[in-house]
Amino acid sequence: MSKKESNLPIIGGTIAAVGAGICCAGPLVLLMLGVSGSWISNLTLLEPYRPLFILAVIVLFGWAGWNVYRPIEDCEPGSACAVPQVRKQRQIIFLVTALIALALVTSVYWIPVFM
Repeated sequence: MSKKESNLPIIGGTIAAVGAGICCAGPLVLLMLGVSGSWISNLTLLEPYRPLFILAVIVLFGWAGWNVYRPIEDCEPGSACAVPQVRKQRQIIFLVTALIALALVTSVYWIPVFM
């Protein structure tokens, strides 16, 4: 991997998505593990930071998507993005993590259906 190529955008986007979804997914996971009590409803410590996490998800996944789907002509010869197999593998990993991030970021809307 060259100095210009990094996994930081996709890793950072996934971590930001977890942060954005933890306010809603956290209590659901605790309930699924059998932890109950009225204090679970007070697990909203990260709720004020949710818009910042969502912004970080959009920026980092946008950057990662641009790096993964940029034209092959923009890649340096011999770099990882110029190899078709590596390029396809990175695109698949990007799509899977982007779908996970989307599920976590939108969890505030679909988790209440299951509660």
